[in-house]
Amino acid sequence: MAQAELNIAIAGAGLMGRLLAWRLSEKSHRITLFESGSLETPGGACHTAAGMISPLSELFHCPLPIYELGMQSLQHWPQWVKQLEHQTGSQVDYRQSGSVLIAHPQDRNELLQFQQELNAKLGRESGGQLQWLDNPALRNLEPELERFDQGLFLASEADIDNRKLLPALLQALKQNHVQLRENTPAECCPGKIESAGGSESFDLVIDTRGLGARSQIQGLRGVRGEVMVVETPEVQLQRPVRLLHPRYQLYAVPRANNRTVIGATEIESDDLSPISLRSTMELSSALYSIHPAFAEARVIETRVNCRPATMDNLPVVESESGLICVNGLFRHGYLLAPALVQKAESEIGKQTQTLATAQVT
Repeated sequence: MAQAELNIAIAGAGLMGRLLAWRLSEKSHRITLFESGSLETPGGACHTAAGMISPLSELFHCPLPIYELGMQSLQHWPQWVKQLEHQTGSQVDYRQSGSVLIAHPQDRNELLQFQQELNAKLGRESGGQLQWLDNPALRNLEPELERFDQGLFLASEADIDNRKLLPALLQALKQNHVQLRENTPAECCPGKIESAGGSESFDLVIDTRGLGARSQIQGLRGVRGEVMVVETPEVQLQRPVRLLHPRYQLYAVPRANNRTVIGATEIESDDLSPISLRSTMELSSALYSIHPAFAEARVIETRVNCRPATMDNLPVVESESGLICVNGLFRHGYLLAPALVQKAESEIGKQTQTLATAQVT
């Protein structure tokens, strides 16, 4: 039985909002997307992030459900990117070449601890997902990492260029005739959106506002993250690299045009002021320790944002008649989004069935 066409409002045009609007408009639902700021330059964490899709790497510090949702997302991303590129004619740089974990000799136990932690959480499922690399194997995979004598290779992991994905999604929404309401802060109620323009009724409202939904998600908090983008033709990494360290994990994600996105900070604060001197120094020195040629890299951009996180750092998908809330993606937006879209679509299916039954009776 075909799903009934619904008139759906989505509040929040970050990654979740855009993906949901795109997937639902592909199913012929009528979609209105509300965004408190600009659609061309999103202000949320989705625009700041490095776009890593790394369930195994994140499992080291996260509970098992994050890994399970991430593995689901890995099944969807390739097909969705291919469909999006075909629809829009835009290139979305999705790369599933795995990721490499390294540590300096004095921190070698960090790699062993990482392996032990994943084995403990995954049990038999961990077999084959982690590959130890000696120096020749590491150099063969990542020639620029010649100063490291060993590493771990996580072959299934991926990453995506968010600065190409987000505009492509916006283009697809326009092609699908999604009504776009930018610079329009909205409050979400069951079956209703309240904005400066008044009250509008819908069959269903989906709240993906992130920190904008603090009043409706108990315990939702902001966690500050800081990112730098550097440029140099002297270092050519092939895939995301993580440097394990007792105090932090630095990630370096190569992008087009000789650029590398680096980050590691996770600060319990909703401060959106510019990146701190301390963070700049720590990120830079850690990057330099990976390869000395990074010393002459040019700092192209610094990014600061706050990720929406729940008290247990797990995402929430809450549903009541006429309203679905999706929030709390924390530092895992690109890792979790497709799986949470599927969860939201399941809730929509239940509400559609209820609505159809009510109309018949």
